[in-house]
Amino acid sequence: MSSVASVHSLWTVAHGAPGKIPAPHIEYAQLSPTLIVLGAAVAGIVIEAFVPRRHRYYSQLLLTVVALAAAFAAVIGLAAGGFGSAKAHIAAMGALAVDGPALFLQGTILLVSLVAVFTFAERRLDPAAHGKHVDSFAAQPAAVPGGAAEQAAVKAGFTTTEVFPIALFAVGGMLVFPAANDLLTLFIALEVFSLPLYILCALARRQRLLSQEAAVKYFLLGAFSSAFLLFGVALLYGYAGTVTYAGIAEVISDGAKQIDPALAGTMGNDALLLIGAALVLMGLLFKVGAVPFHMWTPDVYQGAPTPVTGFMAAATKVAAFGALLRLLYVVLPGMRWDWQPVMWGVAIITMLGGAIVAITQTDIKRLLAYSSIAHAGFILAGVIATSEEGISSVLFYLGAYSFVTLGAFAVVTLVRDAGGEATQLSKWAGLGRRSPLVAAVFAVFLLAFAGIPLTSGFAGKFAVFKAAAQSGAGWLVVVGVLSSAIAAFFYIRVIVLMFFHEPKADGPTVAVPSPLTTTAIAIGVAVTLVLGLAPQYFLDLAGQAGVFVR
Repeated sequence: MSSVASVHSLWTVAHGAPGKIPAPHIEYAQLSPTLIVLGAAVAGIVIEAFVPRRHRYYSQLLLTVVALAAAFAAVIGLAAGGFGSAKAHIAAMGALAVDGPALFLQGTILLVSLVAVFTFAERRLDPAAHGKHVDSFAAQPAAVPGGAAEQAAVKAGFTTTEVFPIALFAVGGMLVFPAANDLLTLFIALEVFSLPLYILCALARRQRLLSQEAAVKYFLLGAFSSAFLLFGVALLYGYAGTVTYAGIAEVISDGAKQIDPALAGTMGNDALLLIGAALVLMGLLFKVGAVPFHMWTPDVYQGAPTPVTGFMAAATKVAAFGALLRLLYVVLPGMRWDWQPVMWGVAIITMLGGAIVAITQTDIKRLLAYSSIAHAGFILAGVIATSEEGISSVLFYLGAYSFVTLGAFAVVTLVRDAGGEATQLSKWAGLGRRSPLVAAVFAVFLLAFAGIPLTSGFAGKFAVFKAAAQSGAGWLVVVGVLSSAIAAFFYIRVIVLMFFHEPKADGPTVAVPSPLTTTAIAIGVAVTLVLGLAPQYFLDLAGQAGVFVR
């Protein structure tokens, strides 16, 4: 009925002033980070169509780096202009929020994506094929793995430079996701960043069938989660008569004051609210990788090209947790007593499940996947705090965790044997004697994952556990500390394997990367140590960004 009313109002306006339709009011300057990234993605598609193949790699890399840097500069400009605090408001006709959490999360996503692009562009790890450099991506993704067409593509020196614009489309969706201020924008953003990720997962140069299997699993389970979310959106619309966050929150807190005749039978129906909210939360918890919606994570992390795994593990978590925070804190604060016990249960089984199952893993990428599941549980402890400290602690943890994750997967790309990356844990034995620097860097990342003091992991865990304890979730903190102790076991086991075991004679070698991957790893180490040794400035920054506009 509301849509009928809006159409009727447009008709009367048009009737009063023939030939004039009211134009939407869009604040382009405040949406510039997203517009820059999506514009560059479209330009990347044009480059694929018109630029000669031999020039595409450098053109796409330059365009992608410049676009992400420009978008980050735009985020900094908006924050400096007060849009993260005093000038925070709802933009684009109510579709997007421009506020502290949105700008902080967008800045984190852009920085993480910029570093991830360096790993995408790496071309020195595999030996040259037919005198031409090769990267982590299939020469011709449409060809049958190992078939004549693929061999011809490798011989011709083809490279899949489409990965750069595809990644930019994913980043564009991720920028909108945590800023979405109505449920339809949330769903569209989810699809915009999910579909490119499904494609990227299928493009591994080596182990193509495993990569394609990972992409199909991710696509099918992602389609289910999207369907749950969309069904939840429909039920919440039936409950509140609107899809805007503020409108739903108002109906939850005040009841339906002005009942829309077309929705009179359903508005204010608590069953619709509870089921709809649960379905939308399921869709978001799937993207976060929380138990029991985590089953895709280990298979996809293992099968996808490792640069894509690092990008996905870092950036997707930031975007998904941002959207989850906004939904719980802006739309459903009036249902706190309904969703908090459920989120308690999800956080506990996610922390314990991820930590316990990780102990049994024999593949380094699967181990890091279960580690990411456990970390999702730790972050949920901060989400459950329902306080400004909870928001700021989650923002800080996401920033710290994403760079550690990216750095760890970048190191995984360096340890190689004849079949490509040597991801079997047994092959990492003695790595500290064969390549002390690489093993030491990986050990720093593992210690950060474990939450050892003087690393960013400790500062992040301390912040979320403190926020949870202050909000009365003391038992959740106890479970979190126990899970951290379990998780520390398998991280330290890998360190012992690298430094206190004899290297095997036929063990893997450590490839010498180009400056691109070296820069990505160096940034990861620098952020890990700086946020561990001097976290206060960044905690304050997250604290200033911790207020949602309503």
